[in-house]
Amino acid sequence: MTLSRILLSGTAALALLGTSACVTDPNTGEKKVSRTAIGTGLGGTLGYLLGGAIGGDAGRIIGAGIGGSAGAILGKQYDDQIKTLREQTAGSGVEVEEVGDQEAILVRLPDGVTFATGSAQINPGFYDTLNNVAESLITYPNSLIDVYGFTDTTGSPATNQRLSEQRAQAVADYLAARGVARSRIATQGFGEQYDYLRVKTADGVNEPLNRRVEIKIIPISQDDVNAARGN
Repeated sequence: MTLSRILLSGTAALALLGTSACVTDPNTGEKKVSRTAIGTGLGGTLGYLLGGAIGGDAGRIIGAGIGGSAGAILGKQYDDQIKTLREQTAGSGVEVEEVGDQEAILVRLPDGVTFATGSAQINPGFYDTLNNVAESLITYPNSLIDVYGFTDTTGSPATNQRLSEQRAQAVADYLAARGVARSRIATQGFGEQYDYLRVKTADGVNEPLNRRVEIKIIPISQDDVNAARGN
C-alpha cells in the first residue's frame, strides 16, 4: 500500500481529530485536520521534502546571484525567518514548520482554501497571506525556493498532474510579481501522488485534503556559495 492510499481510522483518527490536530479555515471558521499533526503521526515530514533543491543547488545558487552576503552561520537567520513567517501568517490556516536540522523551512498553504476544485487560480482572499510570504522571502534573500503543487483525486491522474504543475506555477508567478527574484524559484507538480491526507467526515466520506501548494525555503550559506563556485 502506498502513502497515497492510507486512510486514517480507529484510534489514530480519533487522536488526529483532537483539538491539538486541527486548524481553522480562515474563510469559513471550519475546523480542519492539521497536516503537521498527520505528518508526525506517519513518521514525520515526507522524504521528498528532505531532499535537496529541485534540479540541484549549485547551478541555481549561481543563477540566482547569491553571493557575498550569504551568512557563514544560518541559525539565527533561520529562526528569525520562521518566527516572522509564523507571525505574519497567523490565523490564515498556513502552517510553517522546520524541515530536518535547519535544512529548510516549509510553508504549507491550506487545503481547499488556496484553490477551488479543478482550478489553478489563487483565491483572491489569499493574496494578503502570499504578500506576507513574499515580503519574508525578499527580506531574507539568501535562499532557494521550491514550490510544490498537489491535487486531490478528482479527475484523471494525467489531468491532476498538469493541474498540480499549474498550481505550483501560479504561486511562483505570484511571488515573482511581488518582487521575489524569479531566478530563486523552481516548481514541481506531484499531482495526486502524495494524497495520503484523508479524513473521514461526519457523513462517512473519506475526504482528500490535497488541493494545496507547499513552499520550501532552502537557506544558503557562504559555504554553499563557495562550493557552487568551486572555491
